[in-house]
Amino acid sequence: MRELLFLAHRLPYPPNKGDKIRSWHMLQYLSRHFRVHLGCFIDDDDDWQHANSVAALCASTRFIGLRRGAARWRAMQALLSRQAMSVQYYRDDGLLQWVDGLLSCGKVRHALAFSGPMAQYIDGSAGRALHRVIDFVDVDSDKWRQYGDSKPWPMSQLYRHEAHMLLQYERHIAQQFTAASFVSPAEAALFRQCAPMARRKTGYFNNGVDTAYFTPLPDQPPIYPPGVQALVFTGAMDYWPNIDAVQWFVRHVWPALRRQFPQLQFYIVGSAPVPAVTALARVAGVVVTGKVPDIRPYLAGAALVVAPLRIARGVQNKVLEAMAMGKVVLATPHALEGIAAQPGLELLLARDDVEFIHHAARVLRHAQGGAAEGSGAAMGTAARQLVLQDYNWERNLRGLGAMLGLPAETDADTDAAVSGAIAPLLPVREPST
Repeated sequence: MRELLFLAHRLPYPPNKGDKIRSWHMLQYLSRHFRVHLGCFIDDDDDWQHANSVAALCASTRFIGLRRGAARWRAMQALLSRQAMSVQYYRDDGLLQWVDGLLSCGKVRHALAFSGPMAQYIDGSAGRALHRVIDFVDVDSDKWRQYGDSKPWPMSQLYRHEAHMLLQYERHIAQQFTAASFVSPAEAALFRQCAPMARRKTGYFNNGVDTAYFTPLPDQPPIYPPGVQALVFTGAMDYWPNIDAVQWFVRHVWPALRRQFPQLQFYIVGSAPVPAVTALARVAGVVVTGKVPDIRPYLAGAALVVAPLRIARGVQNKVLEAMAMGKVVLATPHALEGIAAQPGLELLLARDDVEFIHHAARVLRHAQGGAAEGSGAAMGTAARQLVLQDYNWERNLRGLGAMLGLPAETDADTDAAVSGAIAPLLPVREPST
């Protein structure tokens, strides 16, 4: 069996946030086709308990504990040398030595870097002999640009500087590697615009959803108090785009909805809420749960799932998971980037606070009266059907296999799945606008 070096910026387990969901399914897929040598950081002490389970899928591993203070210091030093802070944040001599030692034996011929900063470990002379794929996932440099546009000075200047330096680095890596992958056609198209010199190497493969786990639960015991209608937002609550989303929603949308529906409660469900999020629980009707053992009961009992993101890149797993459970989702355009859903058929789209209030109030009135309950059920059914059709992990991961040179399969489903992956080898047609 061929051998592959897999580098990730975070332990690919447990799959409880967007990047770990993708990297975990990638590791499972790769372990069936390669002897995998995994090198990654562990940035959460709770994750060490899962290290042995992850190692069981691998031929060898190197786990590095990430000390956030030291990592931030390295990132600040990058400013003086005009390097990307994100890259220096994940710089570690021990991991570099492990990679160099592994490659020196000459048995490893394939390498996959998950997220841009991990590409630094195979960017030297030893890496040039490898079949190298970089899964950028998102265009991270553009995310930093969005941060710069949303923050006051001086942080805005710092974030814009990082966006510039990181884009230079992303362009360099994409040119050096065999192929560059993203999480959606939209991300791949954006990167082709940002890095036209690598446009023929740039492809994508979609995320997936575990639809056996995220499935409608009609018999789920109610988790909410009797008489309560619940709006739900899910996500890691120490992540700035999620923090910004719930702050904006509580400030601009929630008061109008609460006046119309006094029994309404807004549940913010997710781990590690920062003080800015926990403070929202002081607002009448807002509940901040913190980490919960299972988000599905909160989704199952919700009258409406909201995704009011104003800063985003890539694909929002929170949206796909709610859709897989047959829920009506109300989202901003940013939250829908990379998701091929039709507003009005498979979910609802709100471009501003006025549209959010309008759509949410209509859904809540229907849920109260039951007169149009069928329309909500129809939208939920259509949402789940879309996820079943387009977001199947096994089928979509064959696109990654094509990038790594695995033998192509011949069934129609596989042809559709790998079309994005082999796009770099074909004439590129930009999507119409």
